[in-house]
Amino acid sequence: MADAMRIDVVAANRLVWEGDGVNVIVRTTEGDIGILPGHEPVLAALVPCVATIVTPDGKQEVFALDGGFVLVAGNRVSLLAQYATRSAEVSLEEARKNVSELERIIDTGDATVDQVHRLHLAQAQVKAAQMTAGADYGH
Repeated sequence: MADAMRIDVVAANRLVWEGDGVNVIVRTTEGDIGILPGHEPVLAALVPCVATIVTPDGKQEVFALDGGFVLVAGNRVSLLAQYATRSAEVSLEEARKNVSELERIIDTGDATVDQVHRLHLAQAQVKAAQMTAGADYGH
């Protein structure tokens, strides 16, 4: 078995997931970052994104994050966000509806910063849900 890291995915209101992983991929303000066991210490800001964790048994855990921070220290990774959810908890239909409504608002030119941020989160939710759906059907 490969070396594993302890990983926590934490939202403002709950611990979303904790477990062991052999790989974490998230998007920071500087671009995508992959984290393997023994990674150097890092504190980086996240943008709204999909976070993917590969567990020691080769399964993928997929999450939608609204931004936040990734902290790597020792052999522990913490993904900290205001909003985080497992892809299995996302309604693909609802997320797509949110994307459409927010894109319509943004196209008018009257969107607030919050609405643009919510669009990016909804887009991450769609991607996360699609990744899980594809995995469930062998795509």
